[in-house]
Amino acid sequence: MGGRQRQQHRQQAPALPAAVGALCRALPPRARPAPDTLRRARFDRPQASLDFWRLLYVLLKQIHGGGWTESDAIGAQVRFVKSALWFHGYGRPQLQRLPADGSAGSRELLLAFSWLLHRLGLLEQLLARNRLQTGDEASVCTCEDELPSIQEDTAEAGPEDRVDVRYLQWLNGRLRLQWCSLHAQHQEQCKLLHKIHLFTSGSHMDQNLGHFSVTETDLIRQPENYKQLLQLLESETMQLEAFLEWKQLEPIYWQWMETVLDNMAEEGNMCESQGAHVEKKRLPEVNSCCPWADKLTGQMDRLSRDLMALQEQLHQLVAQRKALWWEKVAAREELQKERFSATARKIQESVELKLRSLTSLCAPKKNETHGLCRLVLRNKHPASKMGLGGCVSKEAVSAVSAAEVIRELQVREASLQRELEQLRQECRHRLDEIAGGLEGVICISH
Repeated sequence: MGGRQRQQHRQQAPALPAAVGALCRALPPRARPAPDTLRRARFDRPQASLDFWRLLYVLLKQIHGGGWTESDAIGAQVRFVKSALWFHGYGRPQLQRLPADGSAGSRELLLAFSWLLHRLGLLEQLLARNRLQTGDEASVCTCEDELPSIQEDTAEAGPEDRVDVRYLQWLNGRLRLQWCSLHAQHQEQCKLLHKIHLFTSGSHMDQNLGHFSVTETDLIRQPENYKQLLQLLESETMQLEAFLEWKQLEPIYWQWMETVLDNMAEEGNMCESQGAHVEKKRLPEVNSCCPWADKLTGQMDRLSRDLMALQEQLHQLVAQRKALWWEKVAAREELQKERFSATARKIQESVELKLRSLTSLCAPKKNETHGLCRLVLRNKHPASKMGLGGCVSKEAVSAVSAAEVIRELQVREASLQRELEQLRQECRHRLDEIAGGLEGVICISH
């Protein structure tokens, strides 16, 4: 360890245990590792490997909203962690080469865990996802999607990427069925929420809310459940306090991770120098103990001459293929001149889409709503309506009217319907062009 590393280590020594402890306490209770697990992983101890695989498995399962149990096989955990990290963009090959039984690689897993902390905002995501909800909330989003830019980046699929249309139709029908089922369940939930809010109207001590939520109504019906709710609130408060402490000590953790990376780099350089030294020592021994080395050298020379001859033949073959290819390109250029007008029309439509997108970007932004909002039932007098407010205060300005959100979503739906119809027209024109080039085939639209 160099002088710089020793100096950093002396500076980190008092505060590092506090930083690691705060990090562990800020994680969800069911995925909370011991601080010693991170310290053992720094030295690549195999005893910490299984604990780290399980830690990443549980955290990534919570981010992706999947279920998990304590009895899940270690092989399935390793496969899921590798695929999830690859999905999020962590492409370090050393992690993908770790054994499937989870018996090694604790330091590689420590690097992956730290990457998730920095790149994905792991703690923030977990705190938002596992937040205890005492009020009735709904997810609202009126943000504009950049659909034109997505279409521009879409390349034409090659022959190997094509899928049977019947399979796509089956997938579309299945998605529609699931969407209808989800929509019906959501409507039923809204009806039940409205009944609870209506029947408990005027009962809440906070006049800005005026009614109870589902959780509060359940506590009134079953008062003995308040102990469990109180324990959950205390646990969440402790986790938030640990998160605040972690944000103060976070730079110390990243300095510690720099020493981990430096140690890995030194070990890698040492292994490479040892391998090169062994290779240099091995060659003279082979020459000194092999009397047939001259014969082998002659055979290698002959093979080299044969390879040179084959390379010359390959160059000649490539030149011939290039000439044939240029002839085919010239022939295709003649055919493409006939399709120039259609291509120009498509380019013009693409430019118009870009101009519309730029116009919408340059236009003044409206107040966009995104995230969870508290559902509050308002009376039907003019001053207030049924509102969606993330934080309902005495001022009516902080609330978002559900009717306004519905109108914005309806306008967005109409815009998407027009865009869908335009895409359908383009697909019909393209199918007509393809059908026109098929002789003896009759296409019947339905």
